Amino acid sequence: MTGDEQGSAGGPAAAGEFAGLAAVVTGGASGIGLATATLLAERGARVACLDLNPRQVPEPLLGLAADVTDDASVRAAITTAHHAFGGLDILVNNAAIGAVGTIEADTDDDWHRVFDVNVVGIVRVSRAALPYLRASAHAAIVNIGSIAAWLGLPQRALYSASKGAVQALTLAMAADHVAAGIRVNCVNPGTADTPWVRRLLDAADDPAAELAALRARQPTGRLTTPREVAAAVAYLASPLSGSTTGTVLAVDGGMHGLRLPTPPSRA
Repeated sequence: MTGDEQGSAGGPAAAGEFAGLAAVVTGGASGIGLATATLLAERGARVACLDLNPRQVPEPLLGLAADVTDDASVRAAITTAHHAFGGLDILVNNAAIGAVGTIEADTDDDWHRVFDVNVVGIVRVSRAALPYLRASAHAAIVNIGSIAAWLGLPQRALYSASKGAVQALTLAMAADHVAAGIRVNCVNPGTADTPWVRRLLDAADDPAAELAALRARQPTGRLTTPREVAAAVAYLASPLSGSTTGTVLAVDGGMHGLRLPTPPSRA
């Protein structure tokens, strides 16, 4: 049953928040993507996880191979998901890669690669999904940004620039597609406890000290969990949030909004 078919029968809330709805999550095989796909499925959605390596995607999720830098690959995967579910209502653009360094550290090829995945990848997937989303009564796109779009973080020039572009792109997409009933929002996580962050920690000279520093820079004193980010995505994707579009939601332990006093030093 697609979003259109069940929308006139009292809405999805009657049988579960996402009952009868179909979702696609890119980068859905691990981390925030897998947590999001799992939560949407728990709440009633049928979910396809698009990933370079979908073999590890657990049931009942549908794993589909896709490379967001390849338009033909993206279109084939979106079409497969649409046919498998008989419709498409929700798109979560989560696939992304990181980069570490100042503007002197990263080459032109690095800049093109990161923007191709993190920004143009969103364009490719959303473009392929739009014809199907227009047919849904509960169409929603949620882009995964980063707190780096708001804060000047050291050694994150390229990554921050790409996520700033994601935030701006989200607002432009929301304006472009609101008349078609497609809501577009963005979640900006803080430092989340994901496989990518753990790999960065493993590569550090002092992983324990680096982890302590990452925890300390978030006012809550801990890393954000993928499940917490997933819950924010679910809120924005939900038909119960039908008046929310063009919104950027921080899930960052207070990094963006709080300025706490520095504890006094102890001699």
